[in-house]
Amino acid sequence: MKRFIDMFLAISASITLLIPIIVVAILVKLTSKGSALYWSDRIGKDNKVFKMPKFRSMKVNTPAVATHLLKDPKSVLTPIGDFLRKSSLDELPQLWCILKGDMSFVGPRPALFNQDDLVVLRTEHGVHTLLPGLTGWAQINGRDELPIPEKVALDVEYLERKSFLFDLKIIFLTLLKVLKRDGVSH
Repeated sequence: MKRFIDMFLAISASITLLIPIIVVAILVKLTSKGSALYWSDRIGKDNKVFKMPKFRSMKVNTPAVATHLLKDPKSVLTPIGDFLRKSSLDELPQLWCILKGDMSFVGPRPALFNQDDLVVLRTEHGVHTLLPGLTGWAQINGRDELPIPEKVALDVEYLERKSFLFDLKIIFLTLLKVLKRDGVSH
């Protein structure tokens, strides 16, 4: 049932947001060198690596590490990168991953390929068995501001509580967070 809902929502969102997706892609190309999309190696279900697209919000040749590990994250943002991140528009290409089946709308956010500490903790607690999500329980409870042990605790809570109604609650709360630009530190 969850896969059917993911497909329905991803197709609906892709059609509804087609014009904004095209506009953002053009703006990224016009305001910085490089491709409009950045393909990131991410850890998916059962710790399998997959390619996840985002609209590029950072300059070409920025190291592929979690943003909080960069010395000065603001210095590597493209001219519209800060806006893309705070508005979450950089996440729109991930609808492709939902259509492919690499992601769901709701689940733990996919770890970067080199976030070993996060991957190990998730695996120890069984979170790796979940399909990663465009949004998740940890996302709406702190997003960039959460230390890894707290993020994993919230991922475990999601694993234990997962249901259709809980997913709806998370999607609704995500929309509120995005509209308020809440929880984005860079």
